[in-house]
Amino acid sequence: MTDRAHQHITYTVSGMSCQGCVNKVRQKLLALDSHAEVIGHPKDNRLEISSTLSNEQIAGAITDLGYQFGGEVPSNSNKKVNQVADYKVLGMSCQGCVKKVRTAIQSLDEHAQVDGFPQENRPHLVSTLKQDEVADAVQAAGYQFDGVDPDTAKQDKPTQNDVTDKEEHKAQQASVGGEATLDNTFIQLSLSGITCAGCVDTIQKALDALPTVTHAEVNFASRTAQVSGDTSAEQLISAVTDAGYGASLIEDPSKAQDERAQSEQKEYRYKRLYAASGLAVGVPLMLWGLLGGSMHVATHHEQLAWGAIGVLTLLVMVFAGRHYYSSAWKAFTHRHSNMDTLIAIGTGSAWLYSMAVVLFPEVLPSNARHLYFEASTMILGLVNLGQALEVRARGKTSEALKRLLDLRPSKATVIRSGKTETVDVTSINIDEIIRIKAGEKLPVDGVITEGYATIDESMLTGEPIPIEKSVDSQVSAGTINGNSSFQYKATKVGGDTLLAQIITLVSKAQNSKPPISRLADTVSSVFVPSVMIIAIIAALFWLNLGPAPVAINMLVAAISVLIIACPCALGLATPISTMIGVGKAAEYGALIRNGDALQKASEINTIVLDKTGTITEGKPKVTQSEWFDIDETLAKRVIYALESGANHPLAQALMLFSEDQADTAATVKKFESITGQGVAAEVDGTYYLLGNDDLMRSRRLSLPNTELVQTVGSHVYLANADKVLGVCVIEDEIKPTSKAAIEHFHQAGIKVIMLTGDNSVAAKAVAESVNIDEYKAQMRPEDKLEYVKQLQSKGAIVGMIGDGINDAPALAQADVGFAMGAGTDVAMESADITLIGNDLNNVANAIHISQATLTNIKQNLWGAFAYNSLGIPVAAGVLFPFTGWLLSPVIAGVAMSLSSVTVVLNANRLRLFKPAAQKED
Repeated sequence: MTDRAHQHITYTVSGMSCQGCVNKVRQKLLALDSHAEVIGHPKDNRLEISSTLSNEQIAGAITDLGYQFGGEVPSNSNKKVNQVADYKVLGMSCQGCVKKVRTAIQSLDEHAQVDGFPQENRPHLVSTLKQDEVADAVQAAGYQFDGVDPDTAKQDKPTQNDVTDKEEHKAQQASVGGEATLDNTFIQLSLSGITCAGCVDTIQKALDALPTVTHAEVNFASRTAQVSGDTSAEQLISAVTDAGYGASLIEDPSKAQDERAQSEQKEYRYKRLYAASGLAVGVPLMLWGLLGGSMHVATHHEQLAWGAIGVLTLLVMVFAGRHYYSSAWKAFTHRHSNMDTLIAIGTGSAWLYSMAVVLFPEVLPSNARHLYFEASTMILGLVNLGQALEVRARGKTSEALKRLLDLRPSKATVIRSGKTETVDVTSINIDEIIRIKAGEKLPVDGVITEGYATIDESMLTGEPIPIEKSVDSQVSAGTINGNSSFQYKATKVGGDTLLAQIITLVSKAQNSKPPISRLADTVSSVFVPSVMIIAIIAALFWLNLGPAPVAINMLVAAISVLIIACPCALGLATPISTMIGVGKAAEYGALIRNGDALQKASEINTIVLDKTGTITEGKPKVTQSEWFDIDETLAKRVIYALESGANHPLAQALMLFSEDQADTAATVKKFESITGQGVAAEVDGTYYLLGNDDLMRSRRLSLPNTELVQTVGSHVYLANADKVLGVCVIEDEIKPTSKAAIEHFHQAGIKVIMLTGDNSVAAKAVAESVNIDEYKAQMRPEDKLEYVKQLQSKGAIVGMIGDGINDAPALAQADVGFAMGAGTDVAMESADITLIGNDLNNVANAIHISQATLTNIKQNLWGAFAYNSLGIPVAAGVLFPFTGWLLSPVIAGVAMSLSSVTVVLNANRLRLFKPAAQKED
């Protein structure tokens, strides 16, 4: 029998209701063909199957599962498929040009995907358009189409079928099958039943075991999990439930935060009640023993009295400790253990031993008839008390996120059918008109359509001065209106608003784990079983080698080991500090993307930054000009024609300088963008160059020998094919905060290097004015990238700060990339930390906060490891040969409670932390 060829066929299959059904089919077919691939569309009763199986085998497998097999779906030969290509388009100099090309192409194919690389004159296109249609669209946008890019054409490209399959797969991910919602970015779950780091490890393994999960992180401090992958919330919740815990989907972060706060308040009240009941019985019993009362059973009357106390103790244990016992039992039935296992065994053993003494005193020698009823109730009371304090302190860790959530109003006034309605913010639709009164918060992002306003945007920019807004001005959710009223049209709603994206970024970062947490995770995964083994070893040691009373000493040592061990301290050491640190960074103007960035930022020893828009305001203007063999009016006309449509800061300065010639039409042909140097084109039939001195030298043109060329600033030359016709000097003011920020870097022992595409005269002037350690001028994007690599090869931990497209490669290469808040989308996507606003002090804040956070995490981890490393041996009796005493289980309970509380309180010290850049304010 010959092997059957691998085929991709679409079948009709009815009876499927969700992606869970699709997964059943997938597993069934994988058992027959290990390389089979299945993509399901339950709502369309359709399965795409790529395998070597025959139709009969596939039909049999599907029918066995209870679904109806309807055969192959007839292929549609007329269906348009996406083509993938990289084209050569001349004249693109910036992302503004790319946007024009994208708009032109999407006017012909609304689903087309266009990504642009202006420095390479190359757009990457996924579209159903043919090459001649693309050419027409590009030329209509004002650019020159030069065919398929020869460099990328040589590379392997996906076939049409590959692209179609991927597009269909994306469509499948975006659809809703049954009750399960698919999201390939991330799904966030709220977890219940977690009591320690061992629980975290169990849930982590359950989620990681799902084949559709690509990444999962479980956070003990926030009781949440965030999962990435081609999976559904239904599958994730089922996996967590099967592991013995509870889970629910977080759809609205604000609502989830409120629910979490309410849950913590409820937990705090109950824990206090449980603690009070346990201590109400335990304290009197302990005092009875300490003040000379008998804790033994010697007479019949004592047997009856202690029997009644034992029953009372049992009732208290059921009331104050049932959550520990039920959790321990659930863990046992799921074949794992947690902190509740230790508490349940410890307190249960003390009670059972004591009741055995009460019921059968004659079985034990007289010196082994000591009772430990007070230990059971005291331990439960103290553990509940410690957890109540922990919950109270833990609730303060997410204050930064709460403040962000509070920026969003719950209600808004919307104009519908000519009438105003007050509606929930969640019901606002795109293009609806919203009315804002004086002092109100804006509910969504949009554009002003009527009126004017003074908007407080400090939550976005960090600038306390309100911004004047008028018709067509952009406004953002969460900002606050001044004293006027206006109307605006919603352009982004729900999770698409800038505020929602900031909230999501902060929430994701708070729940991520820095690399330093991996050691704690590893220890936590084996902690509880290891403690149980140590307790057994201690008990056996005292049984075989210990002095009399053997039974008492054995019991005390084993119970103390079980009770004093604290996986909670290990589990809380990293996440609580991370949550507070990320929130604190957001409070001071830095949005940290994840735990890796948080830790790496604390290790930075070299800062590399751009000049324009980073150290300077990014709003350059022409301050001087000189013309030699050309009329100034003509020069401005040529400059405006060459720079029209560009959005680079220097180009904007030149356009502003020449805007008085904007109305004089000029014909531009053979436009050429020369990366890092300038532009060239024919304007009204004459060839012109506009760019820096490198461009002039490359065309063998002599620079004019004038005083203006020697002045500080960026020099842009206008030339024809034969000679330089004039020069413009462009200057950009230095931000008032730049010098102080660089001083803060120096105080932290960080070297500062400036890389700029500007000339050496301008670079030197800026570097000297703000005390830059080193600078490099006339650096192209590829030069910046190579320079960062060289620094890293010498052992530097590099933080790169930039705001433009030309910074993106270096931002991506750096150990930590910082993108200025007013920078380009490309720069922000390449960065690990996005700055709110344009203040360099925010970078200093982020580094200082990350250093404080990592120090705090190390303190917590060291404390947790030290506590358990010392506490467990002491509880086992290692000091007995020197002191003659064993640690009381009650004292072990106190120590265990205090260890978690200490970690939480230490982490909360970060809430009071103020970066050095803010202390001077």
